[in-house]
Amino acid sequence: MAFRSCLKDLFVSVSLLFSGPPKTEAQLKKEAKKREKMEKFQQKKEMEEKKKTHPLPDSYSPQYVEAAWYSWWEKQGFFKPEYGPNPRGVFMMCIPPPNVTGSLHLGHALTNAIQDCLTRWHRMRGETTLWNPGCDHAGIATQVVVEKKLMRERKMTRHDLGRENFIQEVWKWKNEKGDRIYHQLKKSIIMCNIICLQKLSYAVQEAFVRMHEEGVIYRSKRLVNWSCTLNSAISDIEVDKKELTGRTLLPVPGYKEKVEFGVLVSFSYKVEGSDEEVVVATTRIETMLGDTAVAVHPEDSRYQHLKGKMVVHPFCDRKMPIVFDDFVDMNFGTGAVKITPAHDHNDYEVGERHKLTFINILDENGLLINVPPPFLGMKRFEARKAVLQALKDLGQFKEVKDNPMVVPVCSRSKDIVEPLLKPQWYVDCKGMGKQAADVVRNGELKIIPDHHLKTWFNWMDNIRDWCISRQLWWGHRIPAYFVTVNDPSIKPGEDVDGHYWVSGRSEEEAREKAAKRFNVTADKISLRQDEDVLDTWFSSGIFPFSIFGWPTEDLRVFYPGTLLETGHDILFFWVARMVMMGLKLTGKLPFKEVYLHAVVRDAHGRKMSKSLGNVIDPLDVITGISLEGLHAQLIESNLDPLEIEKAKQGQKSDYPSGIPECGTDALRFALCAYTSQGRDINLDVNRILGYRHFCNKLWNAVKFAMRTLGEGFLCGNESVSDRWILSRLSAAVALCDGGFQAYDFPTITTAIYSFWLYELCDVYLESVKPVLSMTDSEGQKQADICRQTLYTCLEVGLRLLSPLMPFVTEELFQRLPRRHSQDSPSSICVTPYPETSEMEFVMSVVKTIRSLRADYNLTKTRADCETSHSTLHTHFKLTRFN
Repeated sequence: MAFRSCLKDLFVSVSLLFSGPPKTEAQLKKEAKKREKMEKFQQKKEMEEKKKTHPLPDSYSPQYVEAAWYSWWEKQGFFKPEYGPNPRGVFMMCIPPPNVTGSLHLGHALTNAIQDCLTRWHRMRGETTLWNPGCDHAGIATQVVVEKKLMRERKMTRHDLGRENFIQEVWKWKNEKGDRIYHQLKKSIIMCNIICLQKLSYAVQEAFVRMHEEGVIYRSKRLVNWSCTLNSAISDIEVDKKELTGRTLLPVPGYKEKVEFGVLVSFSYKVEGSDEEVVVATTRIETMLGDTAVAVHPEDSRYQHLKGKMVVHPFCDRKMPIVFDDFVDMNFGTGAVKITPAHDHNDYEVGERHKLTFINILDENGLLINVPPPFLGMKRFEARKAVLQALKDLGQFKEVKDNPMVVPVCSRSKDIVEPLLKPQWYVDCKGMGKQAADVVRNGELKIIPDHHLKTWFNWMDNIRDWCISRQLWWGHRIPAYFVTVNDPSIKPGEDVDGHYWVSGRSEEEAREKAAKRFNVTADKISLRQDEDVLDTWFSSGIFPFSIFGWPTEDLRVFYPGTLLETGHDILFFWVARMVMMGLKLTGKLPFKEVYLHAVVRDAHGRKMSKSLGNVIDPLDVITGISLEGLHAQLIESNLDPLEIEKAKQGQKSDYPSGIPECGTDALRFALCAYTSQGRDINLDVNRILGYRHFCNKLWNAVKFAMRTLGEGFLCGNESVSDRWILSRLSAAVALCDGGFQAYDFPTITTAIYSFWLYELCDVYLESVKPVLSMTDSEGQKQADICRQTLYTCLEVGLRLLSPLMPFVTEELFQRLPRRHSQDSPSSICVTPYPETSEMEFVMSVVKTIRSLRADYNLTKTRADCETSHSTLHTHFKLTRFN
């Protein structure tokens, strides 16, 4: 490396020696202008050569159109933002990071289609644009996938491999699947620019250390959502709420037989020193082994005489107080509630208020601990049956009845989630949550559509502290260290309240902090880094500024961003956390507006799920796939054999002939048009195919126009003769402009579709065909007018459509002549987007023209033109024109 560096320095020195005196700024500008002119000439030459050697095929083919444009756009640098001052402003948006676990689905495709359209629109408006993609490491999802793969292929667990070797397996998987995601992005989206993300890990570490030093991140022993299968805490978003109407048998990982849920078991506790008993009820009878109290309402007259009394646990010598607490509903059941502080969120709060004993009866694998025989060591749901039978044997069992309830299920492992008392790292969200609510209330941050405001304020005003530690091996390892002081005068610490924990950007920094805290020399400090990793949402929360090199690099060019566009389902889990962490760590909002789109479901309204077989890969819609191909994808997945068969039946029902080739443009247009369905989108592939036919209609219209314009056609000033079609074009421009401003994509797609299909193709082109075929001198004048009008419609119409259908519009745009060929943009993606001001000149002139009959002077043309023109004339009279 040193030799290469010296050689490079020598080469530079020699080059400078023979390059002559330094060039002036004027000379450098002149050379740059010359290079730019040469590049434009070369681009024009390449396009002219393409037109000569590749004439338009007879019919539209997505594969033909989409084959080469992406690489050409990339080569020309159209995806890179122009650095430097821009009077039109800056538009920056980042893509919500998709999980690295595999393929993008149509939900991601919707996000990307909307974002690409917005980015292209801003680019065509002349703004400096940056659309930056990310990829989420997806801690739990990725680890689960790789663990399943290991077990299926090698019959090994991650513990058999060890942490280091397992991480290598995950990196191998990530490198395979991560590339697929970016391949999908390139096929379905265009304008994004991938910035180097090497410093993201450092940014995550820095964020943790800063917030820990400030006291915003702290360690505490509290209840968490625990998955016994994953051996990890999980976030609320990874917990599915399964609603049961009554007694239901559910499969649980690790159990051969299904487990009973949806029942309420009543039993009694004996009051100490009397024959009286208190009847309580529970849906989780096994947790009574961890009960430490019974609670009743302070105003319940039935239990006033029991103040200060105790009940006796039937399986041990534990005496438990009867406490009086407002949380009890005295009208439900007996009005008495068993309290298990270590295994229920409501009971935890009661335990805190009344200073009850917290007894943890479950270990991380779901086996019973701290309980008397014969229950000790039992699996939790086997203990459910054993406890019930033991209560019956003692005569303290009362009844079992159906009980509608919600069962928390881990979305990753399908295990039943258990509330478990564990020391974890938390973010104090109270102050940040108030800030996030205030910036929306005072208008600094706008959330669109505004019906999501209620959800936002409900979350932010009632926010709880955020558990950010996960007991995984894959992820950003927590930069915190447990301290052991090798000094007999200092008592060993416990892993609970965080006093014996320090954070650091390095182990050396952490050791210095520990030495200072305990007032000893650094050599007496031993450190053990936390084995846990950070919640994926923590690293995703700093994404808008970590991608630009925070905290070491200048953020002023592209931070804060302009817009955050994503699905409403992660409004709290991602959007709110970006707002909170952006304000906390940079003092600025990460974006000015949040636009929330719908959630994509299948044509039947079902949530997309791999087990149902209704998850669609965007590439399968773009290129098409057979039913057999869809089945093959299931076999290659991590689904269980029963789920595979179920999914196959779903695919056979929905796609009996597979999915036809639709192309990227049709998919994007359909997704944007679908946003009119409100919160959820029920996506029917047949509708996407309809927009492929729309592309073919465009293709045929331009082919017809090219024949009509002829070889020697020269673009002149627009005609005002064909006022009706120009008025419809003007109306479409106004609707599109307003639609983009308001994020109203259905208005945009409807305006463009109606103009091209119903007004230009169905009415105008049919009406002017007789005029274009005239041979007399007067007729030729009218035909020339039509050609100019037709050119205007095609050129402006393609620019209107470009953000939504970038491939087909580029192909057709390159075939059209240019009004100003010398300085015209080389690509449609960098031409100005049509604005209402561009069309105003048409409207100002045509106000004096009375009718289309007078425009075309039909009395002097052939009689057979009149029928065709009367159609246009009638249509015009029925259409509002202003």
